[in-house]
Amino acid sequence: MRKLILSILTLLLLVSCNRDENQYLPPNSFMSIATVENPTQSSGFYFRLDNNDRMWVTTTNFPYYRPADGQRIIASYSILSVNGENNLYNHKVSLNDVYEVLTKKIFKITTATQDSIGNDAININDMWVGSNYLNVEFNYQGQNKIHYINLVSDSTKTYTDGKVHLEFRHNANNDNPLFWKWGIVSFNLKSLQPLAVGDSVNMVIHTKEFGTNVDKSYNLTYKFGTAAAIQQVKKVFIPTDSNSVQ
Repeated sequence: MRKLILSILTLLLLVSCNRDENQYLPPNSFMSIATVENPTQSSGFYFRLDNNDRMWVTTTNFPYYRPADGQRIIASYSILSVNGENNLYNHKVSLNDVYEVLTKKIFKITTATQDSIGNDAININDMWVGSNYLNVEFNYQGQNKIHYINLVSDSTKTYTDGKVHLEFRHNANNDNPLFWKWGIVSFNLKSLQPLAVGDSVNMVIHTKEFGTNVDKSYNLTYKFGTAAAIQQVKKVFIPTDSNSVQ
């Protein structure tokens, strides 16, 4: 019992530190999760917020940073000007800091890959849909090994509720559960669009969480096209601790 209480206190302190230390931003600055638009691998690139605002990075603290097209990031940026000339972007911005979010596609599981995907317990802090992505903020227990995170589609399981069922799976890689660690991942949901009714997909995300004897599920809706015209930008923070997930 004492070990469990200490683990919970450590987790609460970890989450608190991640959030509190990122509260102090420069004037006229923002921190948002976004998707990189950079097919030419340039240092001056665009990123698009989940409400569809497009930002053009014209000055940066990272002149050698050339993110991949489609990479999800948490960007700390200052707005330099509002675009009044054309529709290519909404704002010119200066990139103050950046964190690359693990960005993956939905994994279609097979009998051969069932064991390697794993199904170890994990703690979900937050789960939401933004733009074309399912975003998950989580904590896991480990020490020094790489952990593997996937959003799995298992065609061997059948459901009759008309929803798309997916599994958020964690492979701890036999790591020693010594410390609580933090992670965030974005999964591209575009492959689900053919399954939509209209321009929405109702999803159920199944997870195996700490302290539960049965799987926990989250009901979310992925909206695209005209249904996604109005989206709120989720408040996120650049983490202060490192993580080892793939």
